[in-house]
Amino acid sequence: MTSDLLPARRTYSFLGPAGTFTEAALAQVPEARDQVWRPVRNVGEALADVVEGRSDAAMIAIENSVDGGVSTAQDALATIPGLRIVGEYLVPVDFVLVARPGTRLEDVSLIAAHPVAYAQCLQWLSRELPAHAHLPAASNVASAMGLLDGSSDADAAIAPPGILEHHDLEPLADHIGDNPDAVTRFVLVARTVAPAPPTGADKTSLIVELPEDRPGSLLDMLEQFATRGINLSLLASRPIGDALGRYRFVIDADGHVEDERMADALLGLRRFSPRVLFLGSYPRADRAVVHYPERYADEIFVEARDWLRGLVSGEPET
Repeated sequence: MTSDLLPARRTYSFLGPAGTFTEAALAQVPEARDQVWRPVRNVGEALADVVEGRSDAAMIAIENSVDGGVSTAQDALATIPGLRIVGEYLVPVDFVLVARPGTRLEDVSLIAAHPVAYAQCLQWLSRELPAHAHLPAASNVASAMGLLDGSSDADAAIAPPGILEHHDLEPLADHIGDNPDAVTRFVLVARTVAPAPPTGADKTSLIVELPEDRPGSLLDMLEQFATRGINLSLLASRPIGDALGRYRFVIDADGHVEDERMADALLGLRRFSPRVLFLGSYPRADRAVVHYPERYADEIFVEARDWLRGLVSGEPET
């Protein structure tokens, strides 16, 4: 068999190095198995890989159950054109405190940690190491790798538990996260493609800007969803950056763009907002079926359009 008959391998970018929570999310993608995984240093680099064609898709963290939305990812999706979310994945979050061999907990005063991880362990750190200082790291694994290669001045690092399987580090404490139920939500981002067909357990992600800063404008936006029976699982504001008081809203809505109620809501948003960015419709990570009142079923919207079309065409009402 000649090489030109072999299927081309796909490349996936993720926040590296190996062993990060982002890699654990990518491991949940069936089509990514046995493909090329490209570790990168930050979200911007991951998305640039996709836009510039170095990767077919990138896995990025978008939201955490404890720390909220990942603003760098939300802002990047709002400002980098040509991207589409094609899937979401949930990763339980747990942390260990590690150090160079021979280090004791009482020796620790400077701790390397990714800012999100640091925030999720702050109560434990304040209780056990009240005099510590924080040294920000690019990733949860990079915080620990700096201890091994000498590039970090930290005494210890917050890292995923799996780090101990790959590197000679001293475990000083485990399960140091403040919330045992913490979960990080990741999204797989590709170049713009048509959404996969609806499954009945879908989510639609949008970014919407308000037309002007006036009383009731946010309510007007939310009514586009409420009057069509659409539940919002995420509503986060981010500054647009061109003036004080100007915000865009990151929205996750239950349903698929091919659902009549969702399509109607998007049409309403388009008439209302100066900018509506469709980020994608994709299966929910939990596969929970989206429930809604019967009056918002697809057939109701179709019947209403047929009724109006009949009025316009002069058909007699029955």
